[in-house]
Amino acid sequence: MDRMDLNFINKLQYGFPICAEPYKEVAQELELTELQLISRIDRLLDDKYLTRFGPMYHAEQMGGALTLAAMAIPESDFERVTTLVNALPEIAHNYQRNHKFNMWFV
Repeated sequence: MDRMDLNFINKLQYGFPICAEPYKEVAQELELTELQLISRIDRLLDDKYLTRFGPMYHAEQMGGALTLAAMAIPESDFERVTTLVNALPEIAHNYQRNHKFNMWFV
């Protein structure tokens, strides 16, 4: 990860433009090409610096709510349960922790 990666990650935490060419707009602000920006995002996802790149909605503003849930899953069942949990459309993200409750999701 370099300084440009940090710059665009910090910038995008505050919003992503809603327009016909949002990647191009952000890239121009950062003095990159659209392809360079998309390549950087792909690399950061591949290298696991980012776990996801996509919208986050304010559920409360849309009349909903958020829940942070945790489960204690035997290591031998972790992948199977991960697949089941991630298949639910309500799940935004899911991650493993080194804790008695080792699966956490929103």
